[in-house]
Amino acid sequence: MKKNRILMVFSCVFALLLWSAATPTVSKAMKGWDAAPKAAFDASKFSDMSDFDPATWKGPEGDVIKIAYVNSFSGPGTINGIIQFTPIAFAVHDINKRGGIWVDGKKKLVTVIRADHKSRPEVCKKICERMVLQEKVHVLMGTSGSHLMKIINEVANKHNVIAVNVGSIADDLMDATNFGRNSFMTSLSTEQFGLAMAYYYGQIRKQEKKFYILCQDYSFGREIAAGFKAGLKQYYPEAQIVGEDYHKLFLTDFAPYLEKIKASGAEVIYTGDWPPDSGNMLKQARQMGIKLPFANLFMNEPNELHDVGVEGTKGLVNISQHDTFPLFSNEGRIKVYNAWHEQWKTWKTKPYDSPLFQTGGGNLSAYMMHAYWLLSVIERAKTVKAEEIIKVWEGDTYRYSNGKVVKMRACDHKTIQDLTVWEFVEPEKQKIAWNIPPYYIYKGCSYYGPGYVVPAEKILPKMDPNLDRCKGKNEWGE
Repeated sequence: MKKNRILMVFSCVFALLLWSAATPTVSKAMKGWDAAPKAAFDASKFSDMSDFDPATWKGPEGDVIKIAYVNSFSGPGTINGIIQFTPIAFAVHDINKRGGIWVDGKKKLVTVIRADHKSRPEVCKKICERMVLQEKVHVLMGTSGSHLMKIINEVANKHNVIAVNVGSIADDLMDATNFGRNSFMTSLSTEQFGLAMAYYYGQIRKQEKKFYILCQDYSFGREIAAGFKAGLKQYYPEAQIVGEDYHKLFLTDFAPYLEKIKASGAEVIYTGDWPPDSGNMLKQARQMGIKLPFANLFMNEPNELHDVGVEGTKGLVNISQHDTFPLFSNEGRIKVYNAWHEQWKTWKTKPYDSPLFQTGGGNLSAYMMHAYWLLSVIERAKTVKAEEIIKVWEGDTYRYSNGKVVKMRACDHKTIQDLTVWEFVEPEKQKIAWNIPPYYIYKGCSYYGPGYVVPAEKILPKMDPNLDRCKGKNEWGE
């Protein structure tokens, strides 16, 4: 009996050693790449934000660190510029109230300038050139639309300033053709999103098997579809794509596509659409009696969700690149939320007084933390010179206010990170995610309920083998 017990223990240990040797990415994650980040959001230094109002906020002038935020501030995509600019300005306001950042021999405040590209490529190039050559900005940040982010990156690399991509997720932005050393992608990427959603449906949920892809018709939409198909092949091979369509940007009539979905036998609609397309698609689907869940990235804009209501938004499946489950697990996350929410109660100007800005969570919190990461890198570089910033940011790890850690892969400047998949539920069931009073997020729509973490090692961002800087490196960039 004793001999059998010894043999059993030996067999288990031997099997464990074999498993460890055969799974290098898992063992890499277990070594704790995220256990001791190089820098972190410090809740103890967080400022009194009771004077922040996005409707009237204006950055300081003079000898300051200059960031141009490039996005739509007019035209059909206006809301995207407002959504992304506001939390970035919030982070900058906090840093300025702390006294600014020590760079190039002196303490300097930070400013953010609105740069309107009107969702038009020719305007985007012109405004970026003006920001660099006339306004003398040190950083270009953007944007909604990967075709526009590509232009921002090109201008930054041409004039040797830093470009930060917080809002465009196409993988080809950082491939062998388009990569530039001055450009950094703090957002998740298309393949990461597709892999994570496929992992959720194939390895966690294990129910629906028939998917219909409906995305915007440009590089981002095509890539986000390709990422999902690659993910299904890897994590859910028994699943089926029963239809696939692409529509023009800022579409107002989704009926022809939705009729095809009705007839397809689909159980889930997969989309990467961002506002206003995301909201129009959801609203028209529900009006046509289509109650299928949408697996999505940007269909979490609270105003759009409130337009559809609790029943119409129940069952949506959203991936967050910032929020963790549950939402409030440390002092930093609670501090930032309380400061934002208390200020939101005082905002009287549209659209800031709407549910969209009520919590500062979702994509807003992601853009905010991307800004904190950038400002931390500048602070550690002790300069606004691009070359020194690059040295610090390549391979950097940073802990957000909620405890999540991200890593900048050195060879292609893509971000390695866990992602959280959220199932949307009615207000009375949101306590599982919103674990502080009032124990729900919104009364007028369904929102975060059960959340599932997809670990970074399962969704490492796509690496182009033709990019010289990445040759000979593993997917961790090492």
